[in-house]
Amino acid sequence: MKRFIEGEDRRQATLLPDMLEDYVTQDNPVRVIDVFIDELDLEALGFAGAVPEATGRPSYHPATLLKIYLYGYLNRIQSSRRLERESQRNIELMWLTGRLMPDFKTIADFRRDNGAAIRAACAQFVVLCRQLNLFTRAVVAIDGSKFKAVNNRDKNFTVAKVAKRIEQVEASIARYLTDLDRADREDGDVAGAKTVRLKEKIEGLRRQMQSLREIGKQVEAAPDKQVSLTDPDARSMATSGKGTGIVGYNVQIAVDAEHHLIVAHEVTNLGSDRAQLSAMADKARDATGCEEVTVLADRGYYNGDEVLACEGTGILPIIPKTRTSGNAKRGLFTVADFIYDAENDRYTCPAGEHLTRGKVRSDRRDNIDQYRNLTACLTCALKSRCTPDKIKRLKRWQHEGVLDKMQARLDRMLEAMTIRRQTVEHPFGTLKAWMGSTHFLTRTLDQVKTEMSLQVLAYNMKRMINIFGVKPLMEAIAA
Repeated sequence: MKRFIEGEDRRQATLLPDMLEDYVTQDNPVRVIDVFIDELDLEALGFAGAVPEATGRPSYHPATLLKIYLYGYLNRIQSSRRLERESQRNIELMWLTGRLMPDFKTIADFRRDNGAAIRAACAQFVVLCRQLNLFTRAVVAIDGSKFKAVNNRDKNFTVAKVAKRIEQVEASIARYLTDLDRADREDGDVAGAKTVRLKEKIEGLRRQMQSLREIGKQVEAAPDKQVSLTDPDARSMATSGKGTGIVGYNVQIAVDAEHHLIVAHEVTNLGSDRAQLSAMADKARDATGCEEVTVLADRGYYNGDEVLACEGTGILPIIPKTRTSGNAKRGLFTVADFIYDAENDRYTCPAGEHLTRGKVRSDRRDNIDQYRNLTACLTCALKSRCTPDKIKRLKRWQHEGVLDKMQARLDRMLEAMTIRRQTVEHPFGTLKAWMGSTHFLTRTLDQVKTEMSLQVLAYNMKRMINIFGVKPLMEAIAA
């Protein structure tokens, strides 16, 4: 007979039960959670209940609930109900909390009521990374990605969506009215039942029409002409796929290029990255503690005003220039073919002629200059390859020199966009994989920011464990 390894009898009583300590190895990541949270000054961070009340029923210490949440997000368990079940059956969580088992409402209320403090705890872990001298390279990559909110696309309305749905309802009512007229001309019980059913459908559609008109008024009154019924702060945003989009939030992160730690993050309901550069770069510089930081970003962040805002602040952005002109496809020279001479304030065209600055601003804008050569263009042999107009005119922003300096930095750092892609896109993929297909579980911008901070804290902790190992990281935290 084949022998097998046998387990213990479930009914066997033990006089000396095993300690919980015996079930958690010394290199278990749960020990890092325990040490990190025990080292935090929860009262200074703003956690409610850090100081117990003198009277009344005792409450759970915020450290216990924070440990539960951090353990959950580190192990892809974000739901308060699932965390309640895990606290009752998970040995690691029993060890972490001392066998305390809060109910799901207590767990959920803690996250709802301590949003600012949880975000401060996340920032405190970045401070720890800075104290361990992990941000010495002073290069960060910035990017944004769209995350789904708790709001179905059918529960999000814009002016165009409301008009389209009203049109669809009107077409359905017209179709049912035609069917009703046809049924009225028929005899028999079947025709009578059909008439009743059609009238009910028409009545339901008319109620839906009235509801759509009311929503249309709300959309017109909204500042951004958009209304979401389930999560009022969620917004419809376009994604990279043609004709696709989600109702959600735009998550911005700044990632250290050396260790791939998320040094700063932000959640916004603006669908574009165009105005996010200076704010995110400023947060990244403060988080790393570097006087000067190089910021890598893609073309979605290319904005002259944002680049200008970074000038002289210790932030050195590197962003590829956005090419919007269609001249190259038409076989015409582009702006890149005209060389600017800063000393003499003029452009040199492919024919070797000089374009000088005119006295009148371009398009009546005070910060756009216009360069042209009123005589050379009339007899130029390359004019057919230059412009279909009578005279070639070049527009130059008053602060174009700032963009030229940024282009020079990009020319010196040819691998910048490769580093950006390898640095910042992987964390987004990891976070979305952890969060699952539903992404955010909470509603409103403030709660979503808290949820994202827990995700970022869990991500950074796992990265630090991979870099240091459990025991050295615990020693570093304690020190």
